[in-house]
Amino acid sequence: MLSRLTLHLIFPATLALAACGWAHAQTQTGAAAMKSRYTELQGELNNNAYHRPLYLNSREDGGNVKGDIYAVLDYPFTQVREALGSPDRWCDILILHLNTKYCRLLHDGAKTTLRMQVGKKTEESLDSTYRVDLRYSGGASGADYFSSSMLAEKGPLDTSDYRIEIESIPLDEKRSFLHFSYAYSYGMASKLALRAYLMTAGRDKVGFSVVKRDAQGQPQYIEGTRATVERNTMRYYLAIDAYLSGLAAPAEQRLEKRLANWYDATEQYPRQLHEVSRDEYLGMKRNEVARQQKAGS
Repeated sequence: MLSRLTLHLIFPATLALAACGWAHAQTQTGAAAMKSRYTELQGELNNNAYHRPLYLNSREDGGNVKGDIYAVLDYPFTQVREALGSPDRWCDILILHLNTKYCRLLHDGAKTTLRMQVGKKTEESLDSTYRVDLRYSGGASGADYFSSSMLAEKGPLDTSDYRIEIESIPLDEKRSFLHFSYAYSYGMASKLALRAYLMTAGRDKVGFSVVKRDAQGQPQYIEGTRATVERNTMRYYLAIDAYLSGLAAPAEQRLEKRLANWYDATEQYPRQLHEVSRDEYLGMKRNEVARQQKAGS
């Protein structure tokens, strides 16, 4: 019969080995699925209207809406994993989005939270914004695959269950394949608010998915909630790409490079993403980043 001391020594080691085995299996499964998806999407990645190797999809089901982007990044996998595989740099990414007014990384024991304030697409005080606490949940990390996720139970109005998920694999020494998803749930209040918005200021807003073409062959784009999630999914993806592009610049120039690259990238899709002028965006974000840095110092 094993002694209590022996059991105390064996069980933790057994559990650690089991955890390592599970993590390795998760990494292998995730990498295999991503490789398969990359092969499946060759046509869409190489022939699309985005002027870059990118595929976007969205779906809506009973109050739940989700946008997915698969894209080839011109950055080495190790760089992508280092930048996106931990919560440390995500506030620098999220603040590039028009609606993000503030972001701060908080640690409470084993709990890691990205506290965001979201609001209008123009400058405003934090008192008039909405708070969203994204709980960082981590994921798998290996030599050829990583994943991470962030979850928020509550959002503006009666939106809930916000989920940001990301995973990536290397393609070669200079390129990576990325999957980014953004999802949330909405209730009656937010549905009515969106309906009012789409009847007024947002009446011309569309997404990226083409639902049909008119007699002249011009695309007719998705509208409504799916259009909203598609626009935001693209904005977040472009923030990731802009953040990575800034890493090549000296540290003191990175913010300006990221801001300029994010704005220029969104202006490639003016029908969906144009909101403010370049000077308005740059001025607003400089002020918001300064406010964020001051609060965190």
